[in-house]
Amino acid sequence: MLRIHFTPADLTRVSVAPHADPLWEIVFSGFRLRERRCSVTYRPWLSALGTTPGSRIAPVRAGFAVLNVLAPTGPYFPDFLTPPAGRLGLEPGLDALARTPRRELRGQLERLASYATLPSWARPLADADAGALTWFTDTLRAYHRAAIAPFAQLAEQSVAADRSYRLHKLATEGVEGLWASMRPMMRWSPPVLEVDYSVDRDVYLNGRGLRLVPSYFCQHVPVGLADPDLPPVLVYPIAQQFAWDRVKPARGSLDKLVGTTRGAVLRAMGLGVTAGELARRTNTSAASISRHTSVLRNAGLARCDREGAAVLHSLTDLGRALVEADQG
Repeated sequence: MLRIHFTPADLTRVSVAPHADPLWEIVFSGFRLRERRCSVTYRPWLSALGTTPGSRIAPVRAGFAVLNVLAPTGPYFPDFLTPPAGRLGLEPGLDALARTPRRELRGQLERLASYATLPSWARPLADADAGALTWFTDTLRAYHRAAIAPFAQLAEQSVAADRSYRLHKLATEGVEGLWASMRPMMRWSPPVLEVDYSVDRDVYLNGRGLRLVPSYFCQHVPVGLADPDLPPVLVYPIAQQFAWDRVKPARGSLDKLVGTTRGAVLRAMGLGVTAGELARRTNTSAASISRHTSVLRNAGLARCDREGAAVLHSLTDLGRALVEADQG
């Protein structure tokens, strides 16, 4: 768990970034490509990559190969991958990355090497070799152009919808309303914000405030910088409803988005049904139903409620809208 400690001054210095940070999105998209079972939220993105011309597949593969080394799934990836200048856009961010001091590059890569063996090409990066840094930033730029830029409109609209919602909560209900809107991934226990996290750590803001950055490609839990002395940033996954609001299936296309079995599970839910009844209606095993309903809940399409001894699965408003649109 991540515990972020606020002072009274910090509560007046909470902000929500106006858009996603392109360098954080590069890192998170690498995580999504690495997953064996990609969330249904990213099916449109993966489908778009699947139809990418051959000339653009090579940059995706090259970028992913680099991200697989420098931003692995685990407890740590270097902060130099996501410099503060990324808030200004891709090019300012890449320029700042290329100017990372040698001391920081070496220290962060040495820390990364304590978790995994780094390839030989990481040594010139650690030495701040100009040629290596140019190659690295060119690789990330080409990856972004091929893997993320073609999908930018949907991602930007989704992020904008989430940000509007968070700012409305902040304006009408104050910081406590903003934190409440982030549940269950964040919980406000004054003066500490408790955040679901992959490692256990404490961050003391000490009057510096906190910048929240919405992300399309971040999933499951928010992520912050590893160095507590850097300007405090917490990148959080947007609510799935805002991603799905931008994906309106044409009639008969729901199965293409979520898969045939999950589409059948959605259609079978109605106003509320037990897992056993879902299994019977869809001719699916109980274990499979458990997996599918978990994915659909995480995507904001389904919910579960307890009524006495029974647990009922039902559609959310968004799930119902998708089913109705699919059926015409």
